[in-house]
Amino acid sequence: YLVSAISGKKIESNEPPRTALQGLWYWFRCLYSLVILVFCFAVTLVALFDGKTTMWKGVPSWLAMIIFFILMSVVGMLEAMQIAFFAVAKFTPEERGDSKFQKMTCQLLFKGDGKNLPGFMIGRQLMVVSCMFFIARVTSVSIPEGGSNIFDVPDSVQEFFNTGLLGALITTIVASITWQLVASAFPLAFLANPITYIFLRICLMFEASGICHGAWVLAAIQK
Repeated sequence: YLVSAISGKKIESNEPPRTALQGLWYWFRCLYSLVILVFCFAVTLVALFDGKTTMWKGVPSWLAMIIFFILMSVVGMLEAMQIAFFAVAKFTPEERGDSKFQKMTCQLLFKGDGKNLPGFMIGRQLMVVSCMFFIARVTSVSIPEGGSNIFDVPDSVQEFFNTGLLGALITTIVASITWQLVASAFPLAFLANPITYIFLRICLMFEASGICHGAWVLAAIQK
């Protein structure tokens, strides 16, 4: 809704209009989800700056936080590209936009025998996994021996923090679902972004390295 308001474009939905009760229940879920997300960020960032995560000792907390948000944006962009690419795959060439980067992205993605789209999926997964190595270091809470609990919570609550579920919730909402929802509503806007073209090139380069070419073999067997 926020992106729709900023862009001035209305989101079209096939769902019937909500009743007053359904609307109330919907916004209540949005509110408590937002509250949980803020709490997850609070725990994670406090743990990071207190030295209570699995982040490498040589990395300053402020730098780790900056890289953390950059890498979450990278993962989010890759998630959005996946949704946008499959959406425009159903469009005719004329419907895929006429801007420079829309044309360049579509020409690269759909050229030849069409293997660049599944190739992107393989390279995208490699990029996501690479980013997650660092993100997991930031979001994994680990209390040093003799250290105090975060916010001085009871040990049972701290054990829950230590499971990594809070970090998983952050990455799921901020680095995945949010971007996917925006891309599903505005796929052509993502194609017009030059970063999309750059990331597509990088993903195809990762795929060309052959690290995950076993996926093509397994896919062929399943056919």
